[in-house]
Amino acid sequence: MFSRLDAYEVIADARVLDLFAGSGSLGVESASRGAKIVDLVESADKAAAVSRTNADLVNKALKHQTVRVHQLKVETYLDRAVPADQWDLVLMDPPYPVENAALTGILEILVPHLAEGAVLVLERSSRSQEPEWPVGLERFAEKKYGETKLWFAEPSAELPSV
Repeated sequence: MFSRLDAYEVIADARVLDLFAGSGSLGVESASRGAKIVDLVESADKAAAVSRTNADLVNKALKHQTVRVHQLKVETYLDRAVPADQWDLVLMDPPYPVENAALTGILEILVPHLAEGAVLVLERSSRSQEPEWPVGLERFAEKKYGETKLWFAEPSAELPSV
């Protein structure tokens, strides 16, 4: 996934949002590849604690507060975002039980916060159906890796207003 994102030239100096961050490994990897700011959003106590530890390690290594952890539900975090909150790269790895209808709702809230030229990567079980992309977001690629499938999407010309 990261070699593809490097080829898209979307990581360096990017504002990255890692939703359902778990341990924060995707966001931390983005920081190590030159992302300017990385926001990790995770609601589970244990996973958020691991994210904080990993964020502290990478921030110390980079000698800069690059990675921030937000222990909130994804919907709450996005509902609190202001119009100026814009991300260049969004990484989403929701738990497999998250239904497509709920996922579409999250994507709808997210769309107005995508910067021009942004890339969204959605990771799901390869047995999951493709999500229903809301107005303002369209898939441009997909890739299957064993039991995992990645969908790559970008803002479309029909961006809804905030």
